[in-house]
Amino acid sequence: MEEPLSYTLTSIMLLPDDCLSIVFQFLVCSSDRESFGLTCHRWLNIQNTHRRSLQFHSSLALPNVSSLSQRGLVVSAYHLHRLLARFQHLHYLSLSGCSELPDSCLTFLQSYPSKLLHLNLDCCFGITDNGLSLVAAGCSSLEAISLYRCNITDAGLKTLANGCSTLKHINLSYCSLVSDGGLRALSQSCCHLEAVKISHCSGVNGTGFKGCSPTLTHMDADSCNLEPEGIMGIVSGGGLEYLNVSRVNWWRSGDTLAVIGAGFATRLKILNLWLCRTVGDESIAAIAQGCPLLQEWNVALCHGVRIAGWQSIGINCNKLEKLHVNRCRNLCDLGLQALREGCKRLLVLYIGRTWKLSATAIELFKLCRGNVEISEEEIMFIGPSN
Repeated sequence: MEEPLSYTLTSIMLLPDDCLSIVFQFLVCSSDRESFGLTCHRWLNIQNTHRRSLQFHSSLALPNVSSLSQRGLVVSAYHLHRLLARFQHLHYLSLSGCSELPDSCLTFLQSYPSKLLHLNLDCCFGITDNGLSLVAAGCSSLEAISLYRCNITDAGLKTLANGCSTLKHINLSYCSLVSDGGLRALSQSCCHLEAVKISHCSGVNGTGFKGCSPTLTHMDADSCNLEPEGIMGIVSGGGLEYLNVSRVNWWRSGDTLAVIGAGFATRLKILNLWLCRTVGDESIAAIAQGCPLLQEWNVALCHGVRIAGWQSIGINCNKLEKLHVNRCRNLCDLGLQALREGCKRLLVLYIGRTWKLSATAIELFKLCRGNVEISEEEIMFIGPSN
C-alpha cells in the first residue's frame, strides 16, 4: 500500500536574502521597487542595500540668482546619521542647498562602509576646510565632488587632494578663497583629473595647472584672472578638448590668448571666448592654426577680431561646425566672405546684431552656403551638449 503524499507549505519568505536581492534587481518600475520595501522590514533592508543615490530636495539643488537669497534646507547631524545608517551602499550623495550644514555632520563619512563616488556640497556655506578633511578621511574612493560657493581655502584642497587621489571631477566655481596653490596640489596629486570648474575664482591665474595630467579634458574658467603663463599651464597636459575662458580679460589690455594655439591644445574641440573683448587677430590666427580639431568656437563680442582674424578662421578651421560671431563690431563684409569661402564643414553660424555687415553680404552667404543655418540666437555657454 502506497504511503500518502506529504505536503509542506512554501512561501517566498523562505527564500534567502541573495535570492530576494536578485528578484529586486529585476524590478524596473520605480513604483514596484518602492512597494517592495513596504512588504516587511526584511524586504525593506534588501531595498536599502540597493540604494545607490540620495539627494535632498532643496531649493538650492539647482542654484540660480533668485534662489540664493532663500533659506536653505536644514539638515541636522541626527538626520544625516540615520540616513547613512539606512543606506550603506550609496555611490552618489547630494547635500546641495543645505546651507546650514556644519562640518561636524560630515564626521559620519569617516565610518561609512560604502565607497562613495560622487559628493555634492553646492551652497553648503557651513562647510569649511575642516569638513573637507573629514571627506578626505572617509571617502578615499571619491571620483567627483562639487563645492560650488563653499567657504574653502587652499589648505582644504591640499587635504582633499592627499586623501582623494582618485578624483576625476571637481567643481570650485565661486570659491573665492581658492588660489593656484590649492589647484597645484590637486593637479599634482590627482593624476586622473578629467574636468575642473574654477569659474569666478578671482584668486586664480591658472599657473597651478602647469604640468597637469593629459587626462584633463574639460576646463571651465569663466571670469578668472588668467594670465598667459596660467593659460599655458591649463593646456600644458595636451589632452584638453573643452575650454571656457569667456570674460577672461575684458578688464585687461592686450592680446593674451595666443598661447592656446602654441601646440599643447591640438585636441581642443570646443572653445568659448565669449566677451573676450581684447582678443585680436594674432590670438585668433594662432588658435585657428594650432587647434585643427575645433568643432565649435564662440567669439561673440570679441571686438578686436578684424579681417585677418576672420580670414585665418576661414582658411584653417576645416572641421568647424558651429561658429558664434554675435555682436562682433569688426565683422564686415570681407570678413563674412572669408568665412563663406572657408569653413567647409560649417553647419550653424550665430550672427545676430552685427553693425558693419550689409544685408547683401548676408544674403550672398545664404545663397552660397545654403546648408548653413543662420541663427540670431546668442549663446553665452557652449558645451558638448550645445
